[in-house]
Amino acid sequence: MSFEDNEIKQDENYQKKSKSNGLIIGLIVAVGAAAFFAGMYVSNMNSNQISQEDLDDAIAKLELKMLQNRLPTNQPSQPVKISADDDPVIGNPDAPITIIEFSDFQCPFCARFHVQTLPLLLEEYIDQGKVKLVFRDFPIQSIHPNALPASVAAECANEQGQFKAMHDILFDNQNQWNNLETVDALSVFSQYASQIQLEQETFDECLISGKYIEEIRNDLDDGRSYDVTGTPGFFIGNDEIGYVELKGAQPFESFKKVIDAQLEA
Repeated sequence: MSFEDNEIKQDENYQKKSKSNGLIIGLIVAVGAAAFFAGMYVSNMNSNQISQEDLDDAIAKLELKMLQNRLPTNQPSQPVKISADDDPVIGNPDAPITIIEFSDFQCPFCARFHVQTLPLLLEEYIDQGKVKLVFRDFPIQSIHPNALPASVAAECANEQGQFKAMHDILFDNQNQWNNLETVDALSVFSQYASQIQLEQETFDECLISGKYIEEIRNDLDDGRSYDVTGTPGFFIGNDEIGYVELKGAQPFESFKKVIDAQLEA
């Protein structure tokens, strides 16, 4: 089936399931464009034919293999120069050390970092003004068809100064929207916007417009240029001293070792 035929088929299915034609059109533009930019097609997996446990296990194995193939023998690696672009920031923008994270909202390893490691980084470094986290989008559309719309939802929340609130609710509830048809996931994201008290009409218009496709494409291109092949991927440092790379959902101790050394330098 050609890419164009696939889009038409998706459009027909979505019109049957959604009451919002604008949402459907926006979905096709966003997902279709992102798949093209990423150089890969969206997986058409029938969630009725596979259990959530099986799906999560398959995704975890795929990503683990991807990360293991690229994981350097000795971490952390040597400092490199990395751009933070103009992406959302968690923490004090003037913090001396920056963690640049390339992440995928549908990635189970990224959710693990959010649950296990980020709270410790917030407590010891970010909330103390020592470190800030810059979030850059790296949705792996071939295995995570809802990752791109989730990235768009977070960018739209960022417009209203609520990136972290949307970031948190997306990761905290990943299992809620992970296996949904994408049009249904978008409806859930709209509900999240209501829960965190965003201006609803503004958010929904942003979500369906595809306005952040170029921004996400830029993050993907930059990530590839830095040899990011799996998520999450991290670069820690600043423009003066360079950035040290950590691959995968590393434990807090790995971040602490790098950050402490850089703060003392």
